[in-house]
Amino acid sequence: MVVGVLAVLLGLLGPGATSRAEAAPDGSGDAPLPTTGGWPLDGTPTVEHAFDPPDQPWLAGHRGVDLEARPGQRVLSPADGRVVFVGRVGGKPVVVVDHGGVRSTFEPVEASVRVGQRVRQGQALGRVGHEAHCQDRCLHWGLKRGKAYLDPLVLVQGPASAGSAGTLRLVPSSRRAVVVAEALAREVARRAVEAAATGGTGFVGGPSLPSLPAGPVGALGPLGPAGSHGFVHPVPGAVTSRFGRRFHPVLHVWKLHDGTDFGAACGTPIRAAYAGRVSRRISSVGYGNRLFVDHGQVDGHHVVTAYNHAVRYVVGPGAHVSRGQVVGYVGRTGFATGCHLHLMVWLDDRMVDPMTWL
Repeated sequence: MVVGVLAVLLGLLGPGATSRAEAAPDGSGDAPLPTTGGWPLDGTPTVEHAFDPPDQPWLAGHRGVDLEARPGQRVLSPADGRVVFVGRVGGKPVVVVDHGGVRSTFEPVEASVRVGQRVRQGQALGRVGHEAHCQDRCLHWGLKRGKAYLDPLVLVQGPASAGSAGTLRLVPSSRRAVVVAEALAREVARRAVEAAATGGTGFVGGPSLPSLPAGPVGALGPLGPAGSHGFVHPVPGAVTSRFGRRFHPVLHVWKLHDGTDFGAACGTPIRAAYAGRVSRRISSVGYGNRLFVDHGQVDGHHVVTAYNHAVRYVVGPGAHVSRGQVVGYVGRTGFATGCHLHLMVWLDDRMVDPMTWL
């Protein structure tokens, strides 16, 4: 288990570390992040499992991110630093890089660097190895400042690759959630202004929504009565927040609630609403872990559904799913005040109220 391995590893890197891991400062709680950062893999990898820290330090949680990767892929240093650990922990090959106050931990990595070696951002540390954590399909990346676990994606600015630098705004860790919320609120406002300037009537959502063509939903033509298309509810919970304009509980701005929220306990199975093919599996700050399913033509309309805030998904891009098949499990990743599923529906590339179709 990744949490257990990280706990052992952090013990190895403490004051009593062995000679294999040179003595290095743990970093203070006020140490700044590197001023530039990037992905530890070539290109822009898919985040398979987002950062999901526990409410209390002693509870279970996901104290890092899992990036989609295959054995043999290059692992790159996300920022300048010094290699402070190369070895196996709990049978897993691990590499740790100290960036001067914060440390990146990678597993499984068959290292090509040595302890004490200085590395530059984008320099190869080794290659993805084999281990059972995600069936040889991911690289686990952790980030720590002192005793606090951080979301490693704070080192990544936009869709840059590991070799491309981004400018990071340095803020206290206690303020990060507020700053991100403010940034998303500004993005929502900017998109609303752009839509108004171009005369578009497409819905405005968070920064990771697919682009939506302008045009009223009415242009879709008759949809038929809700419940007549063969789609099922993805979870058994009651509707807790409907599609439409509302005051966002996290961003504290009035904006479109672009889907339907179903209340369900974390860990509740999420089922495909209809047969289709998984087109994307991504992670974003606002929506958390996301899964998109393309259902093709149904009753004269091209239908796409998206499932958001899950703790994890069990299918990936290209997978064909049947109606009612379990595709993941309810969580509270992203901007969520509690465990629930946020369901979104597009008809002919236009966002609609899911309950007009289910």
